[in-house]
Amino acid sequence: MTLVPHHDGSSLYVSNLAPDLGEVVTVRLRVPSGYGPLAAVRTRSNPDHEPEWTDAAPAGAADGWEWWDAPVTVRNRRHGYRWMLQHGDGRVEWLNQTGLHRIETLDAEDFALVAHPAPPAWLNESVMYQVFPDRFARSAEADAHPAPAWAIPAQWTDPVDPVMPARSQQFYGGDLPGLIDKLDHLVSLGVNLLYLTPVFPAESNHRYDAGSFERVDPLLGGDAAYVRLVEEAHGRGIRVIGDLTSNHSGDSHEWFRAALGHPGAPEEDFYYFTDDANTEYVSWLGYASLPKFDWSSEELRRRFVTDQDSVVAKWLKPPYNADGWRIDVANMTGRLGDVDLNAEVRQLLRETMLEINPDTILLGESTNDAVSDLQGDGWHGAMTYPSFTRPVWGWLSEPTGTPYLDAEGREMTESWFFGQPIGGIPRYTARDFAEAVTRFTAGIPWRVRLGNMQPLDTHDTARFATNAAPGTVPVAGGLSLTMPGLPVVFAGDEFGLVGADGEASRTPMPWGTEGDPEVAERLALYRELIALRRRHPALHDGGFRWVHVDDETVVFARESTEQSVLVLATRGDADAAIPAGALPGAESAEAAFGDVTLAVADDGSVLLSADGPAFAVWILPGVSAPAPVSAVVHEAADVPRGVVGADEHTPAEIVKEGD
Repeated sequence: MTLVPHHDGSSLYVSNLAPDLGEVVTVRLRVPSGYGPLAAVRTRSNPDHEPEWTDAAPAGAADGWEWWDAPVTVRNRRHGYRWMLQHGDGRVEWLNQTGLHRIETLDAEDFALVAHPAPPAWLNESVMYQVFPDRFARSAEADAHPAPAWAIPAQWTDPVDPVMPARSQQFYGGDLPGLIDKLDHLVSLGVNLLYLTPVFPAESNHRYDAGSFERVDPLLGGDAAYVRLVEEAHGRGIRVIGDLTSNHSGDSHEWFRAALGHPGAPEEDFYYFTDDANTEYVSWLGYASLPKFDWSSEELRRRFVTDQDSVVAKWLKPPYNADGWRIDVANMTGRLGDVDLNAEVRQLLRETMLEINPDTILLGESTNDAVSDLQGDGWHGAMTYPSFTRPVWGWLSEPTGTPYLDAEGREMTESWFFGQPIGGIPRYTARDFAEAVTRFTAGIPWRVRLGNMQPLDTHDTARFATNAAPGTVPVAGGLSLTMPGLPVVFAGDEFGLVGADGEASRTPMPWGTEGDPEVAERLALYRELIALRRRHPALHDGGFRWVHVDDETVVFARESTEQSVLVLATRGDADAAIPAGALPGAESAEAAFGDVTLAVADDGSVLLSADGPAFAVWILPGVSAPAPVSAVVHEAADVPRGVVGADEHTPAEIVKEGD
């Protein structure tokens, strides 16, 4: 790759990631020495949709890079900005979150400062572990709980039945006391954030059809078990977040039962009843068991969110003391046809949580393109798949065509790919992977991107290991734990579990197999990768810079002034030539993971070579940067408008130039 100017919105380049409205923030641009000559460097913002420019001043040079500083006044809660580089020969280039361009770029892909309250610092230091309670661990206490009428009881070693009705009703009886007994397993892995799928009473094994939000399901041990779980987890340095369905309740929910067939009931406005008798209603994707909430109801807002004893507030306060929420179907919440109250709801959630406990986090589920909802006004991040999970699958999978049964009992041979009817898992190159990551993060402010969950799989997906190409599990796991975002381990990944779709992946944990050679090897891999993540702060919130991309291999750096981390991931054999100046300090690189050769030439160029698949990490010195300087703010009319060229460089084209 050719060396190009760089800025990524991290604290290496931005003086304050949590500014107030009206605050002046210094932003920095890093330009390879000799890139110009540059006649001018400026920022262009678009506050209130009217362009505003600032001149950048040269701050000095260090390690083959020249630095430019510019002030940006934060005019809006989401304040976008981009860089404009004016060359001495009249050429103009624009730098935004998709890369360097010769023509003007979209406001939606600008870098962005966020003037909403920042998430707690611990979010960026977390490694999440996701538990599906019915399948994690069963205590002796569970034997005292008779199976409910809706359940199809199963023994812990029985295979998962993916066909309806067992798909939602097969019941293994995992409970919170069982989870408490296994908390030391989480400690041994090194995870420090526990995410539980719903724990409220329901009429399914997944409990997304809540019958109440006021109590923990007695089958799980009830409220007392939840209190004890959080206390025991906190005592081990592990935070705990819950799961709420803000889009719908179950049809057994006390609110819905009060309104169903009862016109005039206070709760009738909580739902979209479509007949005068309150017997017909809108439900999630047509499933009658999941009636959809109508967020225009002030009483629903009060009971669910805004009151001091609301659902959202109750479980964050003593004695429960949860550390935040993951919100199910956040993307559809408050949306129906020409109604869109989503922003209002997510902002109410955030406001209540800030009032109750500002040290809590709020994550939303938005499984596809989440950019429009991820601008910092509500969600701290999202469970979303196109910016990491799907690209990883496309690059590192090798589908076998093994048959499996869907919910209707039909035999399928095309590998499951997030519900997309595209003939199974697509085949991506490493270059495609990098381009997809860039595309689906380009519209998200850096601070919010750091909160996006990065799972290889979840309770809603097949297991990545089901179709992983030989030798690629360490590559995929390593990427989850080193790229910007919140790493996620779905319980069982560390045991090497497989599953063909989102139900088959909900396999009971195979406790007692830890000594099996293959399981022990997988456990050791996860422990080593998680320890690496937690040990190096640059992997928590350091900047991100691609330094090499080809069809087989990606190489990137996570950078801060204190430390940099160099990462290589390859499916095939790696032979990555990185130009001089791209990696200052590479001669003192310390290998931290993997078996890959790193050689530094006299001119500072670097060669990385490996037999793939391979994943490797090195620790480098922090980035040397000159002290910041002040620069000058100009009104838009004061800055001359140059004529820009006609050709645009996309990220993929920038990569190709150096291959």
